[in-house]
Amino acid sequence: MAITQKQAEWFQTSFASMVDNVELALLGKRHVIELVFAAMVSEGHVLLEDFPGTGKTALARSMSQTLKGTSSRIQFTPDLLPGDVTGISVYDQKKGVFEFHAGPIFANVVLADEINRASPKTQSALLEAMEEGKVTIDGVTRSTGVPFIVIATQNPIEQAGTYRLPEAQLDRFMIKTSIGYPDLASTLKILEGTSDVMGELSPVVSQEVLVQMSDMSRGVFVNPLVLDYIAKLVEATREAKQIKMGSSVRGARSLTKLSKTWAAAHGRTFVTPDDVKTLAEVVLAHRLVLDPEAEFDGVTANAVIGQILLDIVPPSGSDVE
Repeated sequence: MAITQKQAEWFQTSFASMVDNVELALLGKRHVIELVFAAMVSEGHVLLEDFPGTGKTALARSMSQTLKGTSSRIQFTPDLLPGDVTGISVYDQKKGVFEFHAGPIFANVVLADEINRASPKTQSALLEAMEEGKVTIDGVTRSTGVPFIVIATQNPIEQAGTYRLPEAQLDRFMIKTSIGYPDLASTLKILEGTSDVMGELSPVVSQEVLVQMSDMSRGVFVNPLVLDYIAKLVEATREAKQIKMGSSVRGARSLTKLSKTWAAAHGRTFVTPDDVKTLAEVVLAHRLVLDPEAEFDGVTANAVIGQILLDIVPPSGSDVE
């Protein structure tokens, strides 16, 4: 069902209230907060890659406090086992049966802290949950619940003691972004303690409202010209000479879904080409595998996406409403 203008305005107000709440704890990073919340409403997952001490964990924790749902935190380490993430079945001697003890993956907001410090085997324990919202253990499939989002953080790969995330897992993340260091004014406020509100954030949105927002976002109109624009962008990533492997179809679907949410978050009932251009880099760049020679020459996936956006002419804004 198509979203109405009145519903879009309600969506915009609810979305802004969530962002405002988290911004109390993460000063000067409104755009990043908006991206992460948009991914959550779009039923996607988020990978935050940045240097230590920039607020990755604070962002995830603040989001969980903003929701009236359950949250969990998994500290990934080299000795972490898959069962530590998904849970295990334990034999109860008194009852004579195996009982399932749920792991931290069963929560509405799951913070996977420093995910690239765990072994690939443990990282793979997240794949089914991230793709289907379900976990199969001992032949029994269990739902992780709705809403469900994994917010994974990682330090840059060149740091010691880390494992590169495989392409199949990177593709499960709807967006990859970074917070970056705060500006001077925000740093001063942090030092003064004015933003020290962690543990004091009040929930502003219930699980039911979040599910309702997800349903509404599906009703945002996407003109066939905009869909064609998205398809051309994705196709161009596969044809770029600096790229060994381009974006998957999942990347195109993620860009479409996120563009719908982004439009509703700004009070519109339709997606514009500017929505797509704003989100293309965070959705597509981490899905690309660079050619070794291009990577050696200093080419980055973000630069390739930027050039593609310059090369492909978007449809006129007046034609897509």
